[in-house]
Amino acid sequence: MTRTAAFFDLDRTLIRGSANFPLAVAAFRAGYLPPRDLLRDAVSAVRFVLHGATDEASAALRERILRAVAGHPAADVIALGDAFIPRIAERVLPEARAALDRHAAAGEDRIIVSASPIEIVSAIADALGLEGAVGTRSEIFDGRYTGRLDGPFCYRDGKVAEVQRLAAERGYDLSRSTAYSDSISDLPFLQCVGNPIAINADKELAAHALERGWQTIAVAKPALRRTTKAALA
Repeated sequence: MTRTAAFFDLDRTLIRGSANFPLAVAAFRAGYLPPRDLLRDAVSAVRFVLHGATDEASAALRERILRAVAGHPAADVIALGDAFIPRIAERVLPEARAALDRHAAAGEDRIIVSASPIEIVSAIADALGLEGAVGTRSEIFDGRYTGRLDGPFCYRDGKVAEVQRLAAERGYDLSRSTAYSDSISDLPFLQCVGNPIAINADKELAAHALERGWQTIAVAKPALRRTTKAALA
């Protein structure tokens, strides 16, 4: 018997900001990240909350993460999440929490799908009591990160490939499954399921959803000061 699942993008979908900035702060405190990169990530985090993702910013962030962890023991990097993952789990958007609860009540698996490192995404899914996670995998050799990817970057078509891989492993029927995202960059991800939902959508995705008659979920917008605080929390 086939199963169905609900796939949730993470940044600006489940949470208001990006999970990668708290990771950057933890990496900076551990000595993995130089101050200039942390400052760049802080500016990017505020811009991301206000305007959403871009291909260029996502690729640049991927390279900074790979460069920062290269040569470090995987266990040490994974442990960085202990400092911020509980905070992230407490700050799920109310609208997203309601959707998570609806799918749980329907007996569906709930999966986070994110370009962030799989170790962080999996830990957030565990903290929220979800049934799985898909994220970007970094190569590990002899217990240390090499600074290279181990599989596709989980973004755009790479996100689709990882969702399809998990669906094949677990027997999900994607044509009867649901996906949630905020960004037009996730259009391939949203189109790979039968029930795409735009939540907290950027302008391009909102227009596309309206044209296609997709369900949309609006998220209450905080004042600029609280938006900046959320981005850097």
